[in-house]
Amino acid sequence: MKITELRNMTSDELNSKLKELKAELFNLRFQHAINQLDNPHKIADVKKDIARVMTLLNEKNA
Repeated sequence: MKITELRNMTSDELNSKLKELKAELFNLRFQHAINQLDNPHKIADVKKDIARVMTLLNEKNA
């Protein structure tokens, strides 16, 4: 996900995106635990997206 796409979102949209990403991370970890995950690098990508969203939320709240 691009940071420019995230910067155009409102705080409410960012919060909903954060919930989606956390749910996706949970599912990826679950798949990894039962050896059904095709691309383990996807977990790191989702973690980075979560960090981007949280950073933008902190910037908007400050």
